[in-house]
Amino acid sequence: MTVQELVDILGLTVFCGKENLNREIKGGYTSDLLSDVMGHAKEGMIWITLQTHKNVLAIASLKELSAILLVKDSKPEDDMLEQAREEGIPVLGTSEQTFETTGKVYQLIHK
Repeated sequence: MTVQELVDILGLTVFCGKENLNREIKGGYTSDLLSDVMGHAKEGMIWITLQTHKNVLAIASLKELSAILLVKDSKPEDDMLEQAREEGIPVLGTSEQTFETTGKVYQLIHK
């Protein structure tokens, strides 16, 4: 599944990174603890979080993640968006809760 397909199916907001929505999603990781994501997320995963600051992008870039999905109507901070544009990482958003979002994403990418 591509990031674009996920955006279309779930009606996600695209805050930035429209040029990279063709990236493949190979799995997902849900956590708000940066060190946890750094230690366990794998390349090509989508990261589901409510963290909205620039450090999220440092981890996403390091781990070569396909996208970041912000939950609970979280909005990215300006420095996060700036870093996301530089790194070319799509930042998405949803009003859904973390649990529901994770379940939906899991089901879609494991069909």
